[in-house]
Amino acid sequence: MKRLVTLMIAILAMVAILFGVKNIIQNKEAKEESSSSSEQQQLFLFNWGNYIDPELIKEFEAETGIQVVYETFDSNDAMEAKLKQGGTRYDLVFPSESSITKLVNQSLLQKLDHSKIKGLENISSFLLNSPVDKGNQYTIPYFWGTVGIMVNTKYIDPESIQSWGDLWKEEFKNKLLVLDGNREALGMALQSLGYSLNSKDETELKAAEEKLKQLKPNVRAVLNEEIKTMMKLEEAPIGMGYSGDAAAVAEENKNVQYILPKDGSAVWTDNFAIAHTAVNIEGAYAFINFMLRPENAAKNAEFVGYATPNEKAKELMDPEVTSDETFYPSEEVIQSLEHYEFLGNEWITKYNEAFLDFKMGL
Repeated sequence: MKRLVTLMIAILAMVAILFGVKNIIQNKEAKEESSSSSEQQQLFLFNWGNYIDPELIKEFEAETGIQVVYETFDSNDAMEAKLKQGGTRYDLVFPSESSITKLVNQSLLQKLDHSKIKGLENISSFLLNSPVDKGNQYTIPYFWGTVGIMVNTKYIDPESIQSWGDLWKEEFKNKLLVLDGNREALGMALQSLGYSLNSKDETELKAAEEKLKQLKPNVRAVLNEEIKTMMKLEEAPIGMGYSGDAAAVAEENKNVQYILPKDGSAVWTDNFAIAHTAVNIEGAYAFINFMLRPENAAKNAEFVGYATPNEKAKELMDPEVTSDETFYPSEEVIQSLEHYEFLGNEWITKYNEAFLDFKMGL
């Protein structure tokens, strides 16, 4: 009898243990499901600063129930470093065209499933299938623009500025603002000499470096975002700039005019791309589709000030804006523009060194 009681106690203890283990497993699974559900209810964006209408984010959140976590970067290199570093989740990123090949080669972007994208047919054909992303396997254009010259017509006759080469005129001594980017600055020098801004010719690059050094007396500063502020406040009368930035400056200072140089310019895109760290991939596609809707693309372009690649969106915008060939160039002008191409690590280093040498000598 005593042995039977002992056996019963052992059986009951075993049942209790098994029941407890079952509860632990169920609780763990519930927590994992809850965590997974929470991750799917958040979307992590990594974008340039002031580069989206915040009202559109609110509308997306209200429509989908997905909470958007928004972080910004100030250069493609900074974005790349964060993606390579790992440890931080990003679902959707917005790289510039010139950095795409490098990101793809390092497996930092995921291939897109075009069957999940709605509205791709509305994107301007000349911005699709670029040399750095054939077939748009990894990216979809978000905004686009050109690189040109901002001039304050109160101090400088815009007719005197027709090409990059005009920036070397003695009359602009200590007046010129130069973009702080090796591709932009050296691209300007290369095109002023009649060369491609994607040149991989040692002689051409050396000539461009020397030409850039000859510009030093005219350079007041080498900047990025600050160029907009200085041009708006009339702290400088002339400077390099992106077309979208020029539009924003001209909105606040009517004396500022944007000029597309006749000796060449760059056409560039910033793009939607799904990061290799993406967790909420379906949410990323939902956001891309939301932003590709013509009404949303138009609203976003009006807020940001850059040119939209969405042809249907342009139909909803102010005709005075979309007919301005300074910001929406004619087909003929577009054909003369160059896309920034990935030069390869060796040539990127050479461009970096040439530009750094120029800046160190200022």
